[in-house]
Amino acid sequence: MEFDAFELDRGEDGVVTVTLSRPEKLNALTFETYRQLCDFFGSEAHSETTRVIILTGRGRGFCSGGDVQEIIGELRGAKMKRVLEFAWMTGELVQKIRTCDRPVIAAVNGTCAGAGAVIAAACDFRVMAEETSISFLFTRVGLTGADMGAAWLLPRLVGMGRATEILMLGEKIPAREALEMGLVNRVVPAEEVLPEALRLAEKLLAGPALGQRVTKRMLNNEWNMDLASAIESEAQAQALMMLGEDHTEFFRAFEEKRPPRFRGE
Repeated sequence: MEFDAFELDRGEDGVVTVTLSRPEKLNALTFETYRQLCDFFGSEAHSETTRVIILTGRGRGFCSGGDVQEIIGELRGAKMKRVLEFAWMTGELVQKIRTCDRPVIAAVNGTCAGAGAVIAAACDFRVMAEETSISFLFTRVGLTGADMGAAWLLPRLVGMGRATEILMLGEKIPAREALEMGLVNRVVPAEEVLPEALRLAEKLLAGPALGQRVTKRMLNNEWNMDLASAIESEAQAQALMMLGEDHTEFFRAFEEKRPPRFRGE
């Protein structure tokens, strides 16, 4: 598929970097950017070569949310059906990120607000510039803090109490505070955000691709299970993985006293 709403770099190692590229607007999203991101994450779920996806932004921003003129202004006075279809599409993007069973790393290089904050929260890992902040600012513009799945994602990342405060107040959360509460995984200087994301990707590349894919699927599936169902689901998944080539390769490497060479099988 062809994409022109963002930059796409496919590395030979299986790392795909998506760069939002409207730096003059702090990478604010347009209708077309939403649509193409949905299509991209949907298609990557079927790729045989993609191992890790990195999502970042050009310039001073990661993503400042929806473009005020091109989205918010355009929807003022629109019929309910059109507004609802837009809201469905924004949620579709979050769902596509979660159901794409490759690890997704948000390299939060700068401004991260509104829809940008929810997109970052939907990713599996977040590396954040120490000079920046993240804000779920929906209530500050007269909307509900529950948008694009934020009220589902945040309690699972930081707990219900913190999620309630974050979504109701809509205040900026400095990078170090976000790290302390578990909202982000790494905080580094701005110039180190993408290199750190790539280092994290390298660690993932050294692991078993299929094992990582199944892990993400299980994390998604088990969030709403009771304990007995989760244990049974994990038992079945693990039994299958124990019959896989990667587990055999681990045992072979252990016997030969060398690092395993996983093939994702």
